[in-house]
Amino acid sequence: MKKTLLIIVSIFLLAQLIQTEKINKPTPKELEIKAPEHIMTMLKKACYDCHSNKVRWPWYSNIAPFSWMIDSHVNDGRSALNFSEWENYTEKEKKKELKEIFRTAYISMPLKDYIIFHEEADLTREERTQIRDWTGVKK
Repeated sequence: MKKTLLIIVSIFLLAQLIQTEKINKPTPKELEIKAPEHIMTMLKKACYDCHSNKVRWPWYSNIAPFSWMIDSHVNDGRSALNFSEWENYTEKEKKKELKEIFRTAYISMPLKDYIIFHEEADLTREERTQIRDWTGVKK
């Protein structure tokens, strides 16, 4: 039992040597998505930690293996949609992204494992409806 515990602790400590880069690339404000203030407030509380260059890295993002998972989620989120670089998208890409926002507002975002640690990100039904309405996408 002691040997097993020692192995587990050793692996955990060695894992700490493999750190991820927590990058928040400076981005001009002109590139950020434009939306009414109440929509921006909702996007920032529920979306920006994975879909922007303004991630609030929590303390546990410094502890492997959590750091690896968080880094992966942020990288995946930014590659899918980055609100900080909205104006770099073509009009066609913006339209596609708005459809995705419309679709995921009720279905899958924010991720359940994110909400566990960030209860404030759990949007109400009314907030989700407001975001969907703001996208201008027709059902």
